[in-house]
Amino acid sequence: MSHSALPKRVALVTGGIGGIGTEICRQLARAGRQVIALDLASREERLAVFRDEVAGFDGAIGFEPADVSDFDGCRQQVERVEQRHGSIDILVNAAGITRDASLRKMTPQQWHELMRVNLDGVFNMCRHVVEGMTARGFGRIVNISSVNGQTGQFGQTNYSAAKAGVHGFSMALARETARKGVTVNTVSPGYCDTPMVAAVPAEIRAQIIAGIPVGRLGAPADIARAVAFLSADDAGYITGANLPVNGGYFMSF
Repeated sequence: MSHSALPKRVALVTGGIGGIGTEICRQLARAGRQVIALDLASREERLAVFRDEVAGFDGAIGFEPADVSDFDGCRQQVERVEQRHGSIDILVNAAGITRDASLRKMTPQQWHELMRVNLDGVFNMCRHVVEGMTARGFGRIVNISSVNGQTGQFGQTNYSAAKAGVHGFSMALARETARKGVTVNTVSPGYCDTPMVAAVPAEIRAQIIAGIPVGRLGAPADIARAVAFLSADDAGYITGANLPVNGGYFMSF
């Protein structure tokens, strides 16, 4: 059987219509994957832009509505995708929100809303794909964390806690699945040129860039390259790792 005759591996990308999510979808499609972006259907304007951005991929990138904070909804969506496209071989958890406030002003709602998406969402999706991956003897899970999960950030106790939790989760799941051909890794982006960072006041943004050794914000493509690398078929000896993609903003051994 020639390599080109092998069935396409199916990749699921949560937060798939976001700035970074869209670029992850594109790079995985270029790597020969059948990609399904999962995101909130309520983001109608963004969804229309996303459809334009991936129109040239000839059906290699699809969209399915999903709320990652809904455990049963995630199960139903995974089942639907597998019925339509076949088994899910690659899962990228890129869905995330911010609910910034200093701790003394943070409401329980701001804490819980963020945890439900940024941390529970990773559990909800992994829980429904991991059994199939281990049974088939192949899987690639890449969870998107953040440099702020490593360093902490003022006004982000909820976000920093969740993003640190993402890598703790990845390491533990990596141990559970390592003998089954399934790798679980984390990518920790630094400050990237996305709408979230564009919303930061100009003078603070200039300060951020001044603190990045390479002298620029990251591009979504910088993050997507790391995801494509870790999700490659021949990346089977890298698991439980955190790959920082932050322009040198935070370095550790």
